[in-house]
Amino acid sequence: MPSVSSLDEAAAVLRAASARGDKVRLGADLDAGGMSRVLEHEAGDLTCTVESGIRLSALAAALGPAGQRLSLDPPGDPTVAACLAGNLSGPLRHRFGAPRDLVLGVTLVLADGTIVNAGGKVVKNVAGYDLGKLVCGSEGRLAFIGRVSLRLHPTPIAAATVVVETEDPASTTAALLASQLVPSALDVLHPGRVAVLFEGGAAAVAAQVAATRALVGGAEADEAVWAESRSRQASSAGRTSFAPGALRELLERVPAAVVRPAAGTAYLPDVAPDETPEPVRLLQERVRARFDPQGVLS
Repeated sequence: MPSVSSLDEAAAVLRAASARGDKVRLGADLDAGGMSRVLEHEAGDLTCTVESGIRLSALAAALGPAGQRLSLDPPGDPTVAACLAGNLSGPLRHRFGAPRDLVLGVTLVLADGTIVNAGGKVVKNVAGYDLGKLVCGSEGRLAFIGRVSLRLHPTPIAAATVVVETEDPASTTAALLASQLVPSALDVLHPGRVAVLFEGGAAAVAAQVAATRALVGGAEADEAVWAESRSRQASSAGRTSFAPGALRELLERVPAAVVRPAAGTAYLPDVAPDETPEPVRLLQERVRARFDPQGVLS
């Protein structure tokens, strides 16, 4: 698997493939394994710019001394490029969103070898078309992701988890979502459990734990439940989406799942049918054709 170490190398590979009419699978035939540096870290602005081949563990180690983090926790230890291309997220998506919510700007290499920049390095940014969000979930079909500017968050001082064992997780979840509680994560580990994570100052976390137990019961648990959630997510064979308010219907029709109610996403042990509406699928193909008219990125 060729691993490039610079944007120019990636551009040269794609330019040559385009000229020959070859197909390139990003991540398989070409990856950013040699591009793993933190290029900038503006701690005062809570932003950083990194090469896309850096892994989340390495980025966490670089940001940790400043008391900051990228609030993205998918299973495993993927690269930033993989997170964007696959739109990967974990339990923290409840509060902090998916990759598209944390991307401020990108540098891409298009299928013909052209290097383009979009977005910026600050949270309030309106410069150019938002290609950063467009490539999130693109599965390597639009462009090679070379550099990424990201929004960061302070590392919480304290954290605590409450797990509620219940035969009615839909009602428990509805009560939590309707409350004034501000969890960082809320997963339904179907069947039978709802897990809630609180982060922040020690006093605030303790108060939210007490309020949660008064509202829906439950007991404090260690962070192993989140490792379990990510493990079940990683081993899932399918993923499905559901509309707000349809959690109960989802739980009634699937025997087991890891469900993120705020995101409307459930990870299933069985393969799920492709639910992409035909108009959306056609739009995706039109966008791909604009970015890669020769079909280089297979």
